[in-house]
Amino acid sequence: MSDEDDGPDRAHQRPAGMSDETVEALGALSKALETTERARGALHEFHQLTGGADFELDEAVRLLREAGHDKYADQVEREILGRNVIPGHWTFQIIEAYDATYYRPFTTLEQQIRQDLARGRRHLYEAELKEARRTRHHRDHTARPGSP
Repeated sequence: MSDEDDGPDRAHQRPAGMSDETVEALGALSKALETTERARGALHEFHQLTGGADFELDEAVRLLREAGHDKYADQVEREILGRNVIPGHWTFQIIEAYDATYYRPFTTLEQQIRQDLARGRRHLYEAELKEARRTRHHRDHTARPGSP
């Protein structure tokens, strides 16, 4: 492999004339989006955990009834089972609102900025960081997948 081929593929090379500051800015934007992806995942975890807890209440209600505590079983069914987590919302509605209000606009804008400034290329900052940190011609430090 020649030194010319020992580097990032074209999709991970900055377009001609792009400044270091622009690469850094796009890297910061990408990092913020990745954090948003993690927040969205936490919402899904919250959704699944809350839903799971709601279904677990069925067992608690059953056991309270078997133990002769119908008053408390009725109270759990009436007050907690199927309850909104915030006024008017179950967890799926929170996710839908987050997606519509924040997540989709963020991903759309990030993609537009990346298209306008970097011809749509992703992870330029990370690709350049990889190049700066890897050991050239070392088998475990190849520039690209499938490189010898």
